[in-house]
Amino acid sequence: MFSKGFLTPFVTGVLGSAAFYTVFDKISHKSRVDPEKFDFLKVPEDSSVLEDTKKLEQARSILKYGAPSQGPYLRFYENHVLAYDQSKRTPIWVAEYLTKANVEGPANRKNVKFRPDPNVTVMYTAHNSDYLGSGWSRGHMSPAGDNKHSQEAMRESFYLSNVVPQDLQNNGGFWNRLEMYCRDLTKTYQSIIIISGPLILPQERNGKQIVEYEVIGKSQVSVPTHLFKVVLAESDSMPTKPLGVFIVPNKPIGFEHSLTEFQVELEELERVAGVTFLPKLDRKQVSDLCKVNGCKLMKKEKFQLYFITRKIQSSRSIKHLDKVWGELEENKLQPDEYMVNLYNSKREELMNVEKDKSNVTK
Repeated sequence: MFSKGFLTPFVTGVLGSAAFYTVFDKISHKSRVDPEKFDFLKVPEDSSVLEDTKKLEQARSILKYGAPSQGPYLRFYENHVLAYDQSKRTPIWVAEYLTKANVEGPANRKNVKFRPDPNVTVMYTAHNSDYLGSGWSRGHMSPAGDNKHSQEAMRESFYLSNVVPQDLQNNGGFWNRLEMYCRDLTKTYQSIIIISGPLILPQERNGKQIVEYEVIGKSQVSVPTHLFKVVLAESDSMPTKPLGVFIVPNKPIGFEHSLTEFQVELEELERVAGVTFLPKLDRKQVSDLCKVNGCKLMKKEKFQLYFITRKIQSSRSIKHLDKVWGELEENKLQPDEYMVNLYNSKREELMNVEKDKSNVTK
């Protein structure tokens, strides 16, 4: 469907605020028009509208009660920045900056809950009730695993402004493995810039291109047909910056599929998303991440062992612990020495906890 292949054009100016002026900053210098008349509008400094004070005067009348607003274009958090779509109740894109330090640390998701972003007007936010019983999971765009360095960053990653309705198997499977791959890149490169988000793409039906998507809950949260991820690796010692761009269907994807099947050119993603990504990046200095690094996701057996290990660590009863251990036999997996020691240690810990509870009740 796709051939191989910061942000919207306005983001360049917003992030580099010196490039943006209120209208009166420019026209008051050129034509001595009263700057107070034009404080309703901001435009890029190279905009031709700045040369036409007649149009500006007319615009002031047209917008005398204010310009229609879709809310703040950029929303800032401790470890991510996003643009939010108030009509779809999902992010347009979410950008992160990862280093090895970001993905390591004591922060955890144990007592963190999904909740509406307090920075989003209630009328335009998604709610947990929208997802309940919908058949769709709450899929992080900036995942919890990218925010282990800070409990605040972890907490903010659970705002629903950072979430899209995602196929459950995709969320816990292929997409999760892609996120893990991105974190592993911090072992090789100094930093990783990641931009993720939802897409709603047309499908061909009877020779026509049709856009069709589900909405869930009372808030009518839009369910994307696809997800995208832009991954840029950086190291001072490298002459080029490896870049990988991926468009992934929002449906179950088995282990037989490789990440490179979903790789596209950056320009292809920009065309379908309507967003210009990494506008300040010199694209002549970019190399193909998958050719440089391989883009190999974790294999099935290793992935299963990884999650069984996590379940052992989080077990709160001997019954649950033994059930988790039984998954090894069910999946014909062989535990290593670390996992065996972890199981024995956890079992002893839980036995002591249950013994203490028993003594208290006597």
